[in-house]
Amino acid sequence: MSRRRTLSTKKKIALLVSAVTVAGGGAFALAATSNAASVQNAQTSQVCAGLATAIGNNQKFIADQRAAPDAQSEARIANREAVIAQIKVQQEASNCAVGESAQGSQTAPQPPQSAPAQSAPAQAAPAPSAPAQSAPANNAGGGAATGQQVCVGSTVTLSGEGGAPAASSNQFPAGTKLKVTNLDNNKSTTVEVTSVSGSCALLNNAAFEQVREPGKFLIRKARIEKVG
Repeated sequence: MSRRRTLSTKKKIALLVSAVTVAGGGAFALAATSNAASVQNAQTSQVCAGLATAIGNNQKFIADQRAAPDAQSEARIANREAVIAQIKVQQEASNCAVGESAQGSQTAPQPPQSAPAQSAPAQAAPAPSAPAQSAPANNAGGGAATGQQVCVGSTVTLSGEGGAPAASSNQFPAGTKLKVTNLDNNKSTTVEVTSVSGSCALLNNAAFEQVREPGKFLIRKARIEKVG
């Protein structure tokens, strides 16, 4: 009899340990599922959409450089790959899908012929004040600068590059002055194009901070003007 009770007790202990193990595994699986479900993407978060677009723009630039390389392509590609790595860090910190890429901002700049027609009336008015445009070129606000509207309908995002406020573009050469206005908060910045990118206008981190809305990495309603 005593042996039977001893075996019975051991069985109870084994069953109890098994139950605890199963419960613990279930709790871990539940936590993992919860964490996975909380990760957002470009469709569910504007922050994630902006970061995904930034990666897409840089990837397109790299692809263009590889398709038509020159003496500087290798250095440019290395720089952009480092930028992408930094953006991925931002994606992880923002709880976005790491490595998600989008190139939505590439569709807007396609019809450049329509831009002068739409902005023709605006060009006539500020013509007498042309000398004044050079003064605010380095002004973060850029409020007084007006010029030819370009890339109508294009969104604007950050390139992920550091340094003083600047822009990169696939349509305007280095030295061009662009005024970018965020129509959602009416903030603007006037910057110089310093490098090539995969879209009409990408702002580096410093320039983007001057016009961004808190927590957003994409300007959906933007006005881009060529002022110099």
